[in-house]
Amino acid sequence: MSTTTEDVSASPFAQEDFRERLRELPPSAKLVAKVLEDEAPLSQGQLAETSLLPDRTVRYALNRLEESELVDSRYSFTDARKQVYFLTA
Repeated sequence: MSTTTEDVSASPFAQEDFRERLRELPPSAKLVAKVLEDEAPLSQGQLAETSLLPDRTVRYALNRLEESELVDSRYSFTDARKQVYFLTA
């Protein structure tokens, strides 16, 4: 049996407030958020690789998402020199 209804309800995309704040952001930020929904936590480089966006565009998208409090970051457990990003609930 599939548990997709449980997975969808746990996603920040299911929250109306999250969707409203995301709606105001540029397409690159929406793409980065969608990638993070599926594969978080990811570093900036991993986001660029997965989304096929340039590093500079990913950096801009992450800044916009952080300003809107839709994304947060922490230091990577595997490489403390890097930060990884994830969606906030």
